Amino acid sequence: MRSWWELGEGSGHRGNQMQVHRLTCAFCKERGNFALAHRWEKKKPNSSKRLNFDVYQCHNCAGYVHVLWSAQEFTGVIHDYRVLPWPLDAKPEPNEEWPVGMHRFWVQAHDSLTNENWDAANVMARSALQFVVQEKGATGRTLKAQIEDLVTKGTLHPLMKDWAEEVRIFANESAHPDAPIPADATPQDSRDIVNFLDLLLLYLYDLPHQIAQFRQRKTPPATP
Repeated sequence: MRSWWELGEGSGHRGNQMQVHRLTCAFCKERGNFALAHRWEKKKPNSSKRLNFDVYQCHNCAGYVHVLWSAQEFTGVIHDYRVLPWPLDAKPEPNEEWPVGMHRFWVQAHDSLTNENWDAANVMARSALQFVVQEKGATGRTLKAQIEDLVTKGTLHPLMKDWAEEVRIFANESAHPDAPIPADATPQDSRDIVNFLDLLLLYLYDLPHQIAQFRQRKTPPATP
């Protein structure tokens, strides 16, 4: 984002209202157990866009969190938010537009990076990759063949294929104890692999969803 007015535009969570069950207390780690204490609203000039400034109190420990959130300006079908303070050991949250079965692999890949478990991050990234290519209808006995199948079908860009091959090869070495690990392998390699996974999901799921929303917004309403 380049401006806070872009919060909730293009990506976010379903619905046009802040959903308290998503919040985790930064102090006691209780999830979804909050009451609204205060709310302020700021309207963008010459626009229907609004930024909401909420303060929620945790029922468990009486701590407070400040939530900035906003719904999408035109369709209002999604919203996004930012919380302060946040749990310092909070796990990343996957996008709702991604396949549900892949969420756990993505979360564990990022969690492994945070805890510097490099081999685990590589393996989870590969597992997420395999889930995604199969969910997209790839055929083939091996992951390599499935990746090539998606390129042939036009689902996957050839440049993304090269990156996917790097994930597959590098993660194979982490998954098999007897496989030789390259002498120049570094933690940055693991970070790059997980970052590629994020880009792949952006390409296959986030961008198509945003384009569909754009077209929906630009389609003239049906006349009665």
